[in-house]
Amino acid sequence: MVAVITASEPSWIAPFAGLSPRQFGKLVTALWREGADPVHKGRPCSLPLEDRVLLVAAYWRTNLTLRQLAPLFGVSKSAADRIVDHLGPALALQQ
Repeated sequence: MVAVITASEPSWIAPFAGLSPRQFGKLVTALWREGADPVHKGRPCSLPLEDRVLLVAAYWRTNLTLRQLAPLFGVSKSAADRIVDHLGPALALQQ
């Protein structure tokens, strides 16, 4: 099994998101309430909302490209790009 970065492991949150696990949980809850994780027809997203938020935060905080960051989260470069495109604006509007 390949180890990937996940928000279910609290030790990954602080270095990649720059938030405490409690603050990160509040951010995810606020996004969920605003409808950042709508149910779509078709194939569901391979990452839960928490991991997608962590991916976007890691992309913004680090100097890694999506091609470098995607394997760390266990997704393709294209999937990581879609996650940043769809979730990035919602995160940018959060305080």
